[in-house]
Amino acid sequence: MVMEDRDEEEEHLNLSLAIVTDPNGENSRKRKRKLLNVCNPLNPSHDGYFEGKIFKLLQVREEMLKLDHKRSKGLAENGKGLHLIHSLLIIATSVDKNNMNSALENLIQLYPTVSLMGDSVQRVVAHFADGLFARILTPKSPFYDMVMKEPTTEQQFLAFTSLYRVSPYYQFAHFTANQAIIEAFEKDQETNNNRALHVIDFNVSYGFQWPSLIQSLSQSGKRVSLRLTGYGRSLEELQETEARLVSFAKGFCNLVFEFQGLLRSSSKLIINQREKKNETVAVNLVFHLSNFMEMSETLKSVHSLKPSIVILVEQEGNPRVRNFLSSFMESLHYFAAMFDSLDDCLPQESTERLSIERNHLGKEIKATINSENLDEENKGTWKNMMERHGFGGMKLSSKCLIQAKLLLKVRTHNYCPLPCEGENINGGFRVFQRDEGKALSLGWQDRCLLTASAWQCV
Repeated sequence: MVMEDRDEEEEHLNLSLAIVTDPNGENSRKRKRKLLNVCNPLNPSHDGYFEGKIFKLLQVREEMLKLDHKRSKGLAENGKGLHLIHSLLIIATSVDKNNMNSALENLIQLYPTVSLMGDSVQRVVAHFADGLFARILTPKSPFYDMVMKEPTTEQQFLAFTSLYRVSPYYQFAHFTANQAIIEAFEKDQETNNNRALHVIDFNVSYGFQWPSLIQSLSQSGKRVSLRLTGYGRSLEELQETEARLVSFAKGFCNLVFEFQGLLRSSSKLIINQREKKNETVAVNLVFHLSNFMEMSETLKSVHSLKPSIVILVEQEGNPRVRNFLSSFMESLHYFAAMFDSLDDCLPQESTERLSIERNHLGKEIKATINSENLDEENKGTWKNMMERHGFGGMKLSSKCLIQAKLLLKVRTHNYCPLPCEGENINGGFRVFQRDEGKALSLGWQDRCLLTASAWQCV
């Protein structure tokens, strides 16, 4: 997070976190939401008190949403990062303690000091304020859907495409995963003379990961069979992904490509997917991580397939601790780094940046703050879960590291060039190894964004 005096504000931010975190752990206990009776704007017992606050809040929020460049430039004093973060922590603490009067009052004061066209701190705080507003309202409020309004399918696709193009974020995950899959496939060929690869992707999304794998497999000059089983959110998305990948694969005469799309609700069917003999099976868990209960069932099925490799890419912003305040702070640190990194990729007044933040990152922020998974019990790290389900970590090759560093060189932007190699954390993106070479991370300045690791059955 870039602020005027980084060291001073980091110290203040840490102090603020210490103040709002309950040292006795009282607020870390599992709690159900009791907000409806506390702050329902339509509850007649409150004589319109909360109703008036909600409508006032909706008014100041509407002003904040206006894309007014003059207004954003006029927030210099009240819109400083230190002030905004402190205000946001006060609101989050009030929400955690069910003190809705304080939360609403402070939100009314916060909205006029942030802007979707401001600096990275103002922008990320604006989206977190929306997430807190929605959490106060609860899904039963008639205004909840207004605040949590989903972007259209086309808007989501365009935002994802833009982020994929301008930032190394997704490409780092996809290229690292593909390199590890290719190496596992080549290793199997040495022992089984195998020319068939089956990839099971639990989050095929728009299929952007797989053209580079298709191209790499075809470069061997030998005939290769690639079968891709992809799980998606909707039939329309799966059909579009299949059409895109099939069309691309037709350009490689030595590649036999087959795609099978399945809805995520049918993920238990993977147990019947291994049909061909001498087929290298690779499982792709890139951006699939949801909650521990669902992942536990998924990993049981995956282990039964005895895959040659399992790729896990963990988004560091996924809360590990299910206490609301701790999860809130972890997400805030992560998304602040993401918003800050976009200033290295796109100009501040870029409409493309606005699309990414509003229709992709902003959507994730609000979903994270209002996730029911926050009520789950903390069950450790994803690494511990993988080990509990019979998987052992594999060391990633030097090729993965070299490729990742090369990606950052290619993706260094002239708009705001910053160092991005090795352990230099003075600015920009960087890549570094973790867990004795068994994991590779992408970071922005001093904040880790993504970690990729490879696993095998033990």
